[in-house]
Amino acid sequence: MAENQLKIEELLSRGVDEVIDKHNLKKELLSDKKLNVKLGIDPTSPHIHIGHSILLLKLKDFQQLGHKIHLIIGDFTGTIGDTSDKDAVRPMLAAKKVKANAKTYLDQIAKIIDVKKAEVHYNSKWLAALNLKEISKQADAFSLAEFIARKNIKKRLDLKKRISLRELIYPLMQGYDSVAIEADVEIGGTDQRFNLLAGRQLQQLYKQKPQDILTTNLIVGLDGRKMSATYNNTVNLTDEPQDMFGKIMSISDDLIIPYFIHCTRVALDKITDYQQQIKEGTNPRDIKLKLAYAITKLYCKEEGASEGKKHFQTVFQNKEVPDDIVEKKISSEDIISALVETELAPSKSEAGRLIKQGGVKINQEIVKSEKTKVKKGDIVQKGKREFVKIK
Repeated sequence: MAENQLKIEELLSRGVDEVIDKHNLKKELLSDKKLNVKLGIDPTSPHIHIGHSILLLKLKDFQQLGHKIHLIIGDFTGTIGDTSDKDAVRPMLAAKKVKANAKTYLDQIAKIIDVKKAEVHYNSKWLAALNLKEISKQADAFSLAEFIARKNIKKRLDLKKRISLRELIYPLMQGYDSVAIEADVEIGGTDQRFNLLAGRQLQQLYKQKPQDILTTNLIVGLDGRKMSATYNNTVNLTDEPQDMFGKIMSISDDLIIPYFIHCTRVALDKITDYQQQIKEGTNPRDIKLKLAYAITKLYCKEEGASEGKKHFQTVFQNKEVPDDIVEKKISSEDIISALVETELAPSKSEAGRLIKQGGVKINQEIVKSEKTKVKKGDIVQKGKREFVKIK
């Protein structure tokens, strides 16, 4: 029992911003009751990243305590689009696109939780069946003032940016998901607070006990902004070991401890020890290597973590070229065309931009001119991690 109490204390505090109602949730966790714990994910991108893993790891914590996990894949809400964290209207997505994005979601989620023991739902099952009368009933539970008081909505209003009426409907749909599965607990990022509270309100409307809420902190991505597919600054669960390890090693030193706390399950006392080592003068890079290894191991197993570490040390610490470089043929010796044909750049304009920024090398020499030629046997490098050998 004492061990469970410690696990519960950590569940309610590690990486957590707020718990509503903490007293009630703690009491239920300490009882023998098995809770319905809900997490909804909209497939707006084909990749799940480690920003999402904060919530998935929290789900795993609940699951290991014996509670029932309800994963809601937002195949309906994904088409509508949540703008909780956006500074402009999020465009509606085609159902076909959302379906394609969701195709590998369960495989990615299974890297963290036991999907076979979870309940998996697609919210089109109940949301597509709602009629206008029912939606109007739900909408009556909220005021316009509550909606526009939200931080990002108020900011957009102040800047006279357009707000679609569709954006007012989204919290109703996420809230109704909680009604549909009779959620006891819902977890989400801090940017989801309004939507999570909507679940409580709608559950009361439908004569259900309001769910407790647990919000987790958001983490910063590779470029210093919130980690988001929109910014292309993510570490994805599907990244190759070398890329994942290298991306983690590229984060700023001040993110090492937050990443340990939120994106791993390394023991908290060990993390405190790492923090103390940095304060006492240990090179942060040495601790970051442990972080990169822990995260890569979580998704790519021990072998992948070892591979990622070896690659990083070979290419970056020892300034060597890796042995396992992909070889590709090209039809033109022109560097711009070569970058596009080898898929190091998505377009000729992007290839030109990379060269101007000094982001392209041939045989470890920076390319300074767009007129540079490449030949068979040359090793073309983009940035720090991507290499192609011309064959």
